Amino acid sequence: MKTMLLIRNAQVYSPQNLGKKDVLMAAGAVLAIEDYISSHHLVEDSEVIDAKGAYMVPGFVDSLVHITGGGGEGGFHTRTPEMNLTDATTSGITTLVGALGTDATTRTLTNLIAKARALTTEGISCYCHTGSYQVPVSTITRSVRDDIILIPEFIGVGEVAIADHRSSNPSVEELARIAAEARVGGMLSGKKGIVSIHVGDSTDYLNLLDEIVSSTDIPMSQFYPTHINRNLGLLNAGKHWALDGGYIDLTTSTTEMDLARGEPACSVALAGLLEDNVPVSQITFSSDGHASLPVFDEQGELAGLKVGKEASLYTEVQKAILEQDIPLETAIQVITQSPAHVLGLKNKGSLSLNHDADCVLLNPDTLNIETVIAKGQVMVKDGAVLVKGTFQ
Repeated sequence: MKTMLLIRNAQVYSPQNLGKKDVLMAAGAVLAIEDYISSHHLVEDSEVIDAKGAYMVPGFVDSLVHITGGGGEGGFHTRTPEMNLTDATTSGITTLVGALGTDATTRTLTNLIAKARALTTEGISCYCHTGSYQVPVSTITRSVRDDIILIPEFIGVGEVAIADHRSSNPSVEELARIAAEARVGGMLSGKKGIVSIHVGDSTDYLNLLDEIVSSTDIPMSQFYPTHINRNLGLLNAGKHWALDGGYIDLTTSTTEMDLARGEPACSVALAGLLEDNVPVSQITFSSDGHASLPVFDEQGELAGLKVGKEASLYTEVQKAILEQDIPLETAIQVITQSPAHVLGLKNKGSLSLNHDADCVLLNPDTLNIETVIAKGQVMVKDGAVLVKGTFQ
């Protein structure tokens, strides 16, 4: 990696539109954003990239990826593979959060941490959640609170499943206690201690979360329900949750069968939420990358299985801009500033002084990803992969 990196002539979205700027990066951070930065400021071992008017946006933040693989609902042969570095970087993702899912037996938290550390060593920023679908939650220290306090990679707990036939059907008391432990663990370690909530197909929707918020002192902001675009009923419940001040996450990975059965695509759902005056700061997208995408029949039997794609994260944002006429600086927030805020990642999600040097250059005509930079290192340049994972 070069000592300094200067990007010239970029149309910078921080995500707010700052106009055409030069951006100087060094030591993994943004040092300057100016109309013009002289090359005299550069040391000998530096790189200059002429962006030629490309749109420069913050590196994407993916708040839910099954980095060690997921699935298994159809038997051992349906366990999905681990994620590779370039699955993230070619998708513009420079920060992500790994989580377990249905399977916390053959997928373990120790493996999750090891994979997160590997991806971080390879050049991106990777965090994790302790726990999984099940309650009581799996932990390493036997305590959600202690896991978050003592293990640097753990920033929250989840994804804990509710309203799903694969969940443990947690009670109000059980889920409230998990949230309370996560909250205290976050307070004592300077983290958010977020509780990622997998919401399934049941018509219970977010009733459990509503009951916890109304009967305890735990704030709505402690919960981060995902898969909110699973169906129209859940999306409507999520809209009201967000209008009341809660966060909601929409899942970009899907199947044609799910869409045909009425699942709203993220781009369409985003347009509807914004039209209903839901603040974009309350809305995020995540890819659910490398999760299995099971389809169950009316008897609850597995009818099909696909693998979630990290690339879907930006594809849905791109569609929101090009097909739903949502301004770039608004649409890009759901995969940059908004998830960084929800997760408490203070140096992520925006192009600002002293923030991490994570950015993506987009073709101004097609909005396709051209160049990806993570912590000041060029990972993808003009569509070509420069940095691969160790065994790729």
